[in-house]
Amino acid sequence: MSTQHAERTRSGAWDGFRGGLWRDAIDVRDFIQQNYTPYEGDAAFLAGPTERTARIWRRITELFPEERAKGVLDVSWDTPSTITAHAPGYIDRDEELIVGLQTDAPLKRAIMPNGGWRMVAGALRTYGYPVDPELERVFTVHRKTHNAGVFDAYTPAIRAARKAGVVTGLPDAYGRGRIIGDYRRVALYGVDRLIAAKREEKAGLDAAPADPRTLEGVIREREELAEQIRALEELKEMAASYGHDISGPAATAQQAVQWLYFAYLGAVKEQNGAAMSLGRTSTFLDVYLERDLAEGRLTERRAQELIDDFIIKLRIVRFLRTPEYDELFSGDPTWVTESIGGIGTDGRPLVTRTSFRYLQTLYNLGPAPEPNLTVFWSPKLPQGFKEFCARVSVDTSSVQYESDELMRPRFGDDTAIACCVSAMEVGKQMQFFGARVNLAKTLLYAINGGRDERTGEQVGPETGPIESEVLDYDELLARFDRQLEWLAETYVHALNVIHYMHDKYAYERLEMALHDRDVRRTMACGIAGLAVAADSLSAVKYATVRPVRDGSGLAVDYTVEGEYPAYGNNDDRADGLAVGLVEEFMRKVRKHPTYRGAEHTQSVLTITSNVVYGRKTGATPDGRRAGEPFSPGANPMNGRDTHGYVASALSVAKLPYDAAQDGISLTNTVTPDALGRTPEERVRNLAGVLDGYTAVGGFHMNVNVLNRETLLDAMEHPEKYPQLTIRVSGYAVNFVRLTREQQLDVLNRTFHGSL
Repeated sequence: MSTQHAERTRSGAWDGFRGGLWRDAIDVRDFIQQNYTPYEGDAAFLAGPTERTARIWRRITELFPEERAKGVLDVSWDTPSTITAHAPGYIDRDEELIVGLQTDAPLKRAIMPNGGWRMVAGALRTYGYPVDPELERVFTVHRKTHNAGVFDAYTPAIRAARKAGVVTGLPDAYGRGRIIGDYRRVALYGVDRLIAAKREEKAGLDAAPADPRTLEGVIREREELAEQIRALEELKEMAASYGHDISGPAATAQQAVQWLYFAYLGAVKEQNGAAMSLGRTSTFLDVYLERDLAEGRLTERRAQELIDDFIIKLRIVRFLRTPEYDELFSGDPTWVTESIGGIGTDGRPLVTRTSFRYLQTLYNLGPAPEPNLTVFWSPKLPQGFKEFCARVSVDTSSVQYESDELMRPRFGDDTAIACCVSAMEVGKQMQFFGARVNLAKTLLYAINGGRDERTGEQVGPETGPIESEVLDYDELLARFDRQLEWLAETYVHALNVIHYMHDKYAYERLEMALHDRDVRRTMACGIAGLAVAADSLSAVKYATVRPVRDGSGLAVDYTVEGEYPAYGNNDDRADGLAVGLVEEFMRKVRKHPTYRGAEHTQSVLTITSNVVYGRKTGATPDGRRAGEPFSPGANPMNGRDTHGYVASALSVAKLPYDAAQDGISLTNTVTPDALGRTPEERVRNLAGVLDGYTAVGGFHMNVNVLNRETLLDAMEHPEKYPQLTIRVSGYAVNFVRLTREQQLDVLNRTFHGSL
């Protein structure tokens, strides 16, 4: 693009937009508030897929069988990925409306060794690709990685807890992710304006006092800002390789989508974080689409085509992972989470026509797990939007819902979800992802005096085992408390090491360039095995539980005599135990200082790793057998929530969000007939359930509307179900991409046959 044309584009880019603070400062929220048009109608205006869209998508879907059979379609094994490392790639250069791929071909994965060479080499060997000896020498001798730094600084206690599986899934060998760049800024302002703003931020630190207490932090920030500026320059270079000048603001709707996508693309070229979420883009893009529609430059058919093309690109983001990673996060997820809907602080719904257009892609392109479409639910949402969301869920099982009523007062109305359930204010907040600890296993440590029930090794504090023939509730609780204190200290120490090293060796330059300089940081801790631990405590309290010990005195199994109330049936006796565990572990975590002064938060979330956690955990006092999977997230244990869909959800809704602001995940499966006899009745009832769940304080709900028979058939005939999508703990996945073990776990979950 010529300089003269670029200047014309800059001067006209904001024509027709109402002014405000956003013109003089980097403030995307203000731009949206000044310019968006709420939509309170229904879905009647939507357009179906064009022939061009169908051709583009067909070119991709034809590659899926080979990718599924091989594990990966192809790998760029000899080129460490950067924003500019790869030549331009296309699906069909002549037909694409939105361009750009992570490498030079669709579904071809890149290597990102800054996070850790061992993971790169292991993944390449797994899939039959060569390991370049020169690159291996560079990243094991000359250029230290995040993974190497972490293991240099881990303590013996952290290593032991990690090996045993009482602390697990830590981002110490892969990118931490869960950072959302404000990709909208590139479209609204252009990169040159963002670079100028970053230079001003850096200049503001030049005269910082040489206080020994803050000196290291100031130096680090100056270096980080310099790296951010370089990343923005590289982003311009990458876009130019596709024939686009993104130095100035986008002047049309197509440019706005393209500029925004280039910003996101730069991030996923540079980082392979466990969650590379998109943010909250639909209402922002709607401003551009509606302007072009009003001025006659766009038709509804073309507007939907632009969104369809954008979504296709998001669906094919890929990262190279190891089999061990895939066990924790199964189904090749990328968590390209897009947050849709919600209510503004001024009371206006943030629903626009483009909110509908994003959801319409699940019809135009068929169901898919990515992007991870997340609706911010409120009973105050327009009825037409609520009904369309419910219909999409009934038809596709591809949408998750999170409570706008809980998030808005705490994070404002420009909040987005990172990964699954982690709320953050876009461009002003980031998190240090911390995976999770195993509460159920920790309870077994309390019984065995800190010894691991599988290996017999001393991992937790040595307190001596419980020796009584029948477990006493008060004694167990006191010993459990001691082990939890140790666990919280060990866990936070591990996370501090991880995130210090990630900032040092695998810093997210571009993502952080699309944040304010002074961001709010959270240390995102997490717990797994909540239902197992709560039910185990309930069994000890209300039934009779006898340990079964081996020859060394180690409790390896339990007999349960009598009945006990189980979490998940709206019974406060059991639900209160789960609430107490969430609150108590959050209190313990908050005692320990964090890297960069991050605020402690906590999630109740497992992803698909509930299977792995179960495998690492012996028999538990609730009657669960050794090695059996945990329930996912905050869900009740499989089959124990016997009082229906609503009672199960009400139990989870009791968990306090203020003690788990990193999110509380509930995944429910209900049969179509349980929701209603007709499609209209199912839509109406599901919207009512979501209204009610939100009203009583529920935070998150994955909605699956499925029959067990469908999943059984998909296991036997996967070729018939290439796009069968189900919601698991916090994300969606193609069912046929799960391992057999994980498919069986899904089948063993409760399929609610009644509300």
